[in-house]
Amino acid sequence: MEPIRIGAGSNIQDGVVIHCKEGSEVMIGRGTSIAHRSIVHGPCRVGDNVFVGFNSVLFNCTLGEGSVVRHNSVVEGCTVPPGFHIPSTSNIHSDSELAGIQPVTPDQASFSESVAQANRELVRGYKRIRNEF
Repeated sequence: MEPIRIGAGSNIQDGVVIHCKEGSEVMIGRGTSIAHRSIVHGPCRVGDNVFVGFNSVLFNCTLGEGSVVRHNSVVEGCTVPPGFHIPSTSNIHSDSELAGIQPVTPDQASFSESVAQANRELVRGYKRIRNEF
């Protein structure tokens, strides 16, 4: 088995499956959010500050820093450039299919950051409840 690495400050939400087999490492960067019921299957590299929406599937791909994959999307066999936005329900299966993909807008980046911030606040709250300051 290959390692699964998750960077500091990332949040992996309930129902997420992260899986790899021999020769298929999974690396998730810092400050990244992987939302409910998503699947990340190696080989896969997810950059820093990436947002992956619920029910999305990542396989054999690289997501550049600051990219956003919205809910119910499939991304496999390609390299998503930094700061790009994969719209909801997209199915991207090759680099050539990325031609119509646009950069992340400020509103999309703000939404992604608000999800990450909400999850960081949950951690702080849980630690306060357990007296873990």
